[in-house]
Amino acid sequence: MKISVLVNEGPYQHQASDSAYLFCAAAIARGHEVQRVFFYHDGVNNATKYTEPPQDDRNIVTRWSKLAEERKVDLVVCVAAGLRRGLKEDVLAPGFRISGLGQLIDAGIKSERLVVFGD
Repeated sequence: MKISVLVNEGPYQHQASDSAYLFCAAAIARGHEVQRVFFYHDGVNNATKYTEPPQDDRNIVTRWSKLAEERKVDLVVCVAAGLRRGLKEDVLAPGFRISGLGQLIDAGIKSERLVVFGD
C-alpha cells in the first residue's frame, strides 16, 4: 500500500511527531511504501537542524533524517508554515526539503492513504 503522512505538530510539545515516525517505521517494516511525509503548521519544527535534545532523550529530527536516508522517504516542509516560524533552506536537517502545499495535494492523490497526525 502507498501511504503518505501529514504531521501538524512539533517534535517535543506533542505526541504527533513520535506517533507519525513510529507509524512510518512500522508501515515500512510491514512492506508498505511511505511515499511522503508532509510537515505543516508547527510540524515544520521537526525539520530544523538546530534541535538539540538532552543526551538521554530521543532525537526526533535525527530519526526523520535517517528514515529519509535509509528508506528514501520524501520529507517535505511547507514553505509558508516554515517561513512563519523562521525555517529556511539553510536551517533544514538532512533529508528535508521545502516546498508548497501542492506537494501535500500530490501526496493525497498518489497515495492510497493519507494519515494525519496532530490537529
